[in-house]
Amino acid sequence: MSPSQEMGGNQTSVTEFLLLGFPLSRRTQLLLFGLFSLSYAFSLLGNGVILGLISLDSRLHTPMYFFLSHLAIVDITYACTTVPQMLVNLLNPAKPISFAGCMTQTFLFLTFALTECLLLVVMSYDRYVAICHPLQYSVIMSWRVCITLAVTSWVCGSLLALVHLALLLPLPFCGPQKINHFFCEIIAVLKLACADTHVNEMMVLAGAVSVLVGPFSSIVISYIHILRAILKMQSGEGLQKAFSTCSSHLCVVGLFYSTAIIIYVGPQHGGPKEQKKYLLLFHSLCNPLLNPLIYSLRSKEVKAAVKRMLKKQRTS
Repeated sequence: MSPSQEMGGNQTSVTEFLLLGFPLSRRTQLLLFGLFSLSYAFSLLGNGVILGLISLDSRLHTPMYFFLSHLAIVDITYACTTVPQMLVNLLNPAKPISFAGCMTQTFLFLTFALTECLLLVVMSYDRYVAICHPLQYSVIMSWRVCITLAVTSWVCGSLLALVHLALLLPLPFCGPQKINHFFCEIIAVLKLACADTHVNEMMVLAGAVSVLVGPFSSIVISYIHILRAILKMQSGEGLQKAFSTCSSHLCVVGLFYSTAIIIYVGPQHGGPKEQKKYLLLFHSLCNPLLNPLIYSLRSKEVKAAVKRMLKKQRTS
């Protein structure tokens, strides 16, 4: 680990960081490497299957599955941003990450996390229109609107992440070089800056409130209206279909927002740091794995698409 150029006085600029990860025995680290590798592989496989089904089955070419395909892309990229570095650290804890690599990882993690927040809001709006305004659904959720909403989610997520990166890069890092995390998480990185990070911390909190608390509140309001509409339904089949699709989305929303709000909206100082680290591990590793399972198990359309695909493979 080598500090380089003099920045004045006794300060030196940091060219690389060491991710401390989880302080465990070598045997436990190897065991976790195997478990996490399997989880990572299955999350890529599960989301890849969802993407394949949606692209190949014309019956899934609907707004709901269009947004689900974007969620699957986010989950794949989200996992690819943090998990490979964590697996490398489990095998070789002393291997550092470069300053540029660390900043890139921070930016990508924020981009995909913020984009997922916005996509979940868009998906709740889609369900709200489908159940509360079914006659106007095809007009309101036209393909032009769907593409605009998806692109807006990606662009806004990237721009918000860019703001945090622009505030992070000018900060001087003069040591220590050890990040108490398994990836370059922004709060953990800020703790190493040898300058006042009050503005950065306030921006992280403000960003968390704006993309977590605000959207989560709008999702709750949407589902209050959806619940009222479901309870008024006369058709048992329609009631079951509405409940099935909404329960899938609610499970995903609950998993994502509950952990994210605890980590980023809760107190950053004096709190249980190790617990938040494990929560973020669940957030980064388990969410991308569970999301395709939840949608495939709760959605009759996805189950039917899988059966059609298997049938086609047998007959070909």
